[in-house]
Formats: sequence, structure tokens, C-alpha cells
Amino acid sequence: MTYLLNDPADFATDAVRGLALSHPDHVAVVHGGVVRATETPAGRPALVIGGGSGHYPAFAGWVGPGMGHGAPCGNVFASPSASQVHSVARNAENGGGVILGFGNYAGDVLHFGAAAEKLRAEGIDVRIVKVSDDIASNSPENHRDRRGIAGDLPVFKIAGAAIEAGADLEEAERIAWAANDATRSFGVAVDGCTLPGADEPLFHVAEGQMGVGLGIHGEPGVRDEPLGSADEIATLLVEGILAEQPARTEGGYQGRAAVILNGLGTVKYEELFIVYAKVGELLEAAGITPVRPEVGEFVTSLDMAGLSLTLVFLDEELEAHWLAPVDTPAYHRGAMPDVERPLRTSFWEPGADRTPASTDESREVAATIAGVLDLFEAVCAREEAELGRIDAIAGDGDHGQGMAYGSRGAAAAARAALEDGAGARTVLVRAGEAWAESAGGTSGALWGGALTAAGGVFTDDDGCSPRTIVEALDAGIDAVQRLGGARVGDKTMIDAAVPFRAALADAFTGENAAPAIRSAASSARRAADATADITAVLGRARVLGDRSLGAPDPGAISFSILMTELGAHLS
Repeated sequence: MTYLLNDPADFATDAVRGLALSHPDHVAVVHGGVVRATETPAGRPALVIGGGSGHYPAFAGWVGPGMGHGAPCGNVFASPSASQVHSVARNAENGGGVILGFGNYAGDVLHFGAAAEKLRAEGIDVRIVKVSDDIASNSPENHRDRRGIAGDLPVFKIAGAAIEAGADLEEAERIAWAANDATRSFGVAVDGCTLPGADEPLFHVAEGQMGVGLGIHGEPGVRDEPLGSADEIATLLVEGILAEQPARTEGGYQGRAAVILNGLGTVKYEELFIVYAKVGELLEAAGITPVRPEVGEFVTSLDMAGLSLTLVFLDEELEAHWLAPVDTPAYHRGAMPDVERPLRTSFWEPGADRTPASTDESREVAATIAGVLDLFEAVCAREEAELGRIDAIAGDGDHGQGMAYGSRGAAAAARAALEDGAGARTVLVRAGEAWAESAGGTSGALWGGALTAAGGVFTDDDGCSPRTIVEALDAGIDAVQRLGGARVGDKTMIDAAVPFRAALADAFTGENAAPAIRSAASSARRAADATADITAVLGRARVLGDRSLGAPDPGAISFSILMTELGAHLS
């Protein structure tokens, strides 16, 4: 478990602050994460790498010459919000464009994607590279649809070295994708990890068993097998990856590979060395030469008892960048070129939006909206443990925490906007931004987008009719579908939201918003409960296949709960 903390809600931000204070020559704290303490040379691309906290040295520990220019840092196992990514990118960018690099997880795709759109609207060229190295999470022909685990290290190391060597944005993006396409990882675990402040791990593996094909967000493996010896585990990992070894070609891959044996938080270095001894023997037998192998903790999962093996099938270009010097708080190699790296003296900060003028009628509606968000905060706090329990069965266990954090942030933002004289539209838009930022993760992006879209139905000048309420709910559900890309049957929030919308349309007469919402919420709850019989298609649970059966989707359950409470409150 995690022993040393203050408030669990502040764990990630406290850790980032301590990292920066202990490495002042490498990183500086900005809104949303860290950036290099030194200037990015004018016209050079910026590599912004990030994801949830709990994976140190990934990702903040990799910011420095030869690697990242900045790292947005989300809550534990949750994506940074779009505003965090945007802030870090604005601070890292200096005229050469930005590469946003992250593991291929739904929340990261949503939030980094939203930040990219905002950056592009500001005239900044942005490229996105999603690391997808985990062979357990999809088929070989769908390599770019796999999730990212310890392959983050070599992909970002190689891309950062290319930028240091003078690559422009186009070239750096090409090299990053080449590194990703050459990288394969496979891992096992013997016990789960414990979120800060929690008493129990997110999952357990039965005694004498090991979970094979684990993720790095507290997910269990895709299957359990008897726990083998160190040599047997090494053989399992090597054989799994070498099944996808590319053909050797002139000018391409010729049997040389970067090798990373990664501890996930609890497995100690001596144990890793024992496993690596067999890994090296097996690679030699396969005619593969390890190039600058790394053994240690690189992409962790808090205190998970597990390890993973990563191979990068190198060509000459990738090998040169893999071997290049790097100097970050947690990752060093060789001596960086002796060039001037002046310390930064100023940083970009998100500007405070002016509150638009509003009417008494709209402020009255805004007060009602703020009351609803206060209710959502109380309900999410009440349901946090149960939603987390449901999510841990086939996910990462953080849905209850994310809903609690998100609703708390939204309610506080709404109250602050109300005190500032905001009308209904502004209150909802600011609440949506705060929900996404406070929660992170997929649910944070979706609920934040839903509130923002609902705000677009209101104005800061007019009052509200029952039809306005129904249209706002409809707009919010549209936004969830648009951002998440889910359909009914994928085992997501949409499995409850679409039946809710259909039932609401049938029940609404034009004047009876509250009774219609109550009736539709009953349909949503039935649909949410029925997701227990669906195999997950989207989200982290999708890699578990039929193991996701038997438990309802936590996003669908939380949606139905909040709609039930909304209907009762409006009555």
C-alpha cells in the first residue's frame, strides 16, 4: 500500500511539487504538470509526454534534454485534463510545433485530443503519437490499437533524441511512429496495486497464480496461469514477443534490439536481474543482440507486484537515437552536448476569463443549476466506494474516485461563477471545464463535455422552460457519444444514456420535465443493470473479453443514479 501521503486527493500534485523542488535544474511546475526548467530553443519541436500519475519515472521523470519538453500529470491512473495538457504544451512550445505522446488509453485519447484541437485553433502545429506496445491487448494486425505500457520509454526516448539531433516536427513524428511500430511489450503480475488512501489492492491474484498480460492502471491480467519460476516467466515473455519478430532485411532490422525489463513497483532489482539472465540467454539463442539493455523501474503501477519485458526491433536510425545521450531527473545516459541551456524566467499561465453580463432571469436559472451540481457532488461522494468496487472487477477501480473528484470540482466552479454574477450558460461551461480537470480520465472528459454542451442550450440572458432542460440533457448525451465514439452494446455510459434519451422523448409533453426525467431514469437504470450481460467493446475492460461479463458498466450505473437524483430534485 501507499504509506506516505497527506490528503489522497492531493497525492499527485504533492508528488509533482516535490519532484520539481528536488530537481530544480531539470523541471519547473506549471499548471497541469511540469516543463523543462530550461528554454526550448526557438523553432525546435516540443515533445510533450504524459498520462496519469502513479507510474514514476513515467512521465514527469523523463523531462529534460534528450527526451521530453513537458509532462502533463493527471490524478493517479487518470488522464490529465485537456486544460492541463494545453497548459503544459503552451509552456513547452516555442515556435516548432508540438508532439503529444501518451499511452493508447481512452481517457488520454479524449483529453490529449481535445487539447490538440484547442492548440491548433491557436495556430500551433500539433501531432499525436499514441504508444501501443502491449501484445496482450490486441492482435498483431491491430498493433496501433493496442494499449501503451513500458514501450513509452523507448518511443519517447527515441523521439526526444531525434529532436535533440535537429529533427523538425514532421521528421520527429515519423521517427516516433517508427519506434512505436517496432516496439513490443508483455507483462505479468502476482498481485495488484493499492490506490493512495485505500485499504485493499485493486485486484488480487490467487496464491500460486500469476496474471498474464497486465496493464499499468491496476487492471488484472487477461488470463491467470500457475506462477512459474524466474526462468519460466522469462521464457513466457520472450517467446510471446518473439512471435512478432519482424523479418530481417537489408537496411532494416537485422537482429539487434533494445531490451527493457521493467519492474512495476514491488519486484526488486535482484529478482529482475535473475529474470534478465534468462532473457539474455534466450535472446542469444534466437540470434538477437541486446543493445544497451535496461533493467529497473521505468513505468510503474504504484506498488504492483509484477514486471514486463519490452523489445524494440532496431534499424540503424532507431538504434542511433536509442543510444544517444539523455539527461532527465530519472533517466540519464552519456554526456549531453555542451550547449547553452538558459534557465527559464517566465511561464505561460491560463488567463482568467471575464464573466459575461447576465440578467436576473438567467442568474436565477444559474442558481438552480448550481444546486443540481451540489446534489451531484453529494451523490457521487455517497456512491464513490460502490462505483469503485464495480469498476475494479474488470477495470482500473478509479471510476468512483473520478466521479467524486469531478463533481466536487464542478460544484465548486459553479458556486464561484454564481458569486461572480454568471448566468446559466457560463455556470455550466465553467462547471464542465472543472469536472474534466478535476476528474481526468474518460469519465471526466465525457461528463465535462456533457456539461459544456448542455451549457450551449442555455444563455446568460434568458430564463428557462421545461423544454430547455430536456434539450440540454439531449445535447449532453450527444456530446458523450461524439467524444467517446461509443454505441449501444459497447458496455459504456451510452448503454444507459441512449435508452434514457429515448424514454425522455416519449414521456415529455412539453411541460412535465421532472416527471419525464424520473420515468426515463428508471429506463436508464434497467439498461445499466443489463450491461452485466454485455462483453466490453470499448474502454480498458475490453482487453479482458468475457471476463468483463457479470458486472454492470460503472459509467452506465453512475449515469442512471445521477439522472434518478436529478428527476427527484427537480420535482
